Amino acid sequence: MSAPHRFVAGLTDPPDASAPVRATWTRHFFNTGTAFRTMYRMATALPRPVASALTFGGTRVAYWALRGTRAAVADNFRCAFPDLSPAEIDALTLRTYHSYSNDVLDLFRSVSMPQEQALELFENCDLHGGAFMQARAGGKGVILVTGHFGNWEIGGALMRALDLPMTIVAMREASDEINRLRIEFRQRFGADTIEVRQSMDTALQIRRRLAENRIVAMLMDRHVDRDRVPVTFFGRRAWFLRTPPLLAYMTGAPLLPCSVVRLPSGRFRVRPGTPIHVSHDVDRDTAVQQAAQAFADQLEACIRETPHAWYQFYPYWPSQDAVDA
Repeated sequence: MSAPHRFVAGLTDPPDASAPVRATWTRHFFNTGTAFRTMYRMATALPRPVASALTFGGTRVAYWALRGTRAAVADNFRCAFPDLSPAEIDALTLRTYHSYSNDVLDLFRSVSMPQEQALELFENCDLHGGAFMQARAGGKGVILVTGHFGNWEIGGALMRALDLPMTIVAMREASDEINRLRIEFRQRFGADTIEVRQSMDTALQIRRRLAENRIVAMLMDRHVDRDRVPVTFFGRRAWFLRTPPLLAYMTGAPLLPCSVVRLPSGRFRVRPGTPIHVSHDVDRDTAVQQAAQAFADQLEACIRETPHAWYQFYPYWPSQDAVDA
C-alpha cells in the first residue's frame, strides 16, 4: 500500500529539501513500464550471477547519479541513528541500494519458480507456516502488516508454497504497465489484489476477505492523506496508516507484523512478529493508536537489527512534518 512514494531500484531525486515534502506519486524512468519490464526480463532470462553483476553495476550508477535521493536516504539514517559517523552513514546508504536491488532481482526470479524451488529461497518454512496458521485459528482472518522493510513482496512465493490464502491491499501504480505486472505477479503467487480508491466498497471487500479467514496484507508505515494515526518512531513523531488497526478493531482480526529479510546465506528469513489484538477496553481512537504504536515498535526493532533493509528512498522525516504544514 505504498501510495505516497513508489520507487524501483534507481529511484529519483526528491524536491528541494527546504520545501514541505508532500506525499505524491513519483514518475521517472526507473518507475516506467519499460524499465520495469526490462528488469524483469533480465532477471528471468539471465543466469543469477550474470543478472546480479548487471544489477550491481546499474545500482552503482544510480547511487552516484541521483545525488538528491542518496542524500535523502543518508539523512533518514542520520535521523534514525544519530550516533553513526558520516562514513558509516555513507556505507550504510550504499549497502541499502545494493540490498534493495538484489531483493528486486530475487523477487522477479521467484515469480516463475516452481513451488519446490521457491521454498528453497526461505529458511524454516515449516515454522513460518505454523505461525500463520496459529494466527488464523480464531477464524476472523489475519491482517498482515509490514513496512517498507525487507523483501516484503517475495513473501507471496512462500504463501503460495504453503497454500495460505492471501489478499494484497494496495494503491494503484502510477504506471498502468507496472500496475498490470504487479497484479500479474501476485496472481502467480495465488494472491488477489484489492486496489484502494478504485471502488466505493473497498472496506467491505477487505472485511469479506477477513470473514473468509484469509490473510490480508497491507503496508502500514506510510499514511495516505487523512488515513493516518500518530506514532513515535525512532524517537520522532510519524504518521502511519490508520486503516489496518481500525479494521482489526472492527473485525476482531489480529494484526500480525511480519518481516522478510535476506540472511548472509542468501536465503530469506520470514519472521512473524508478536500478534497485536486491538483492545476494546478503551475508546476506539485510543485502541487504534495503541495498536499502531505496538506495530511501530516492532518495525523499529527490525530496522535497528537490519538497517540496510529499510527502504525509504525519499525524505521520510520532512514528509511527516509536512502533514501539519
